[in-house]
Amino acid sequence: MLMSLGLFVFSIDSLAYDRLQRSTQWRWAANNRLGERPAHQFTGPGEDRITLSGTLAHDITGDGQRLQDLRDLGDSGKAWVLMQGDGVHQGFWFIDSVEENASYFFPDGTPRKIEFTVVLNRNNDGETDTIGTLAMNGTGNPETARIA
Repeated sequence: MLMSLGLFVFSIDSLAYDRLQRSTQWRWAANNRLGERPAHQFTGPGEDRITLSGTLAHDITGDGQRLQDLRDLGDSGKAWVLMQGDGVHQGFWFIDSVEENASYFFPDGTPRKIEFTVVLNRNNDGETDTIGTLAMNGTGNPETARIA
């Protein structure tokens, strides 16, 4: 496992990314002063964004169903726990966007190659009303879980 977002697992045999870019910002308010440089005041953390990019090869990882699974997770409008493959908890993140670029098609229109980019944004961890939950459909089995 490379990383997981909720129960969605990024792994070598499903949806493997080959590039991870993280951008973290902080907010500073500027107050102009006469004859001097502006004074700045730290107003808190800003955006924290992770961009995952990779390529799906139909013969190795199957079709783009895993990208649709991510879209379904994004449709929930919730933030999910982001866990690194080494077990480090990264907080709650939501899916900002999923992009795909398909090429090299089979005769039936199925792409042989799909390049994808997934953008995750960090959620304010204190906003518990936007955190996703999983309904286990009474079975206790995450395989039959649905997004609630």
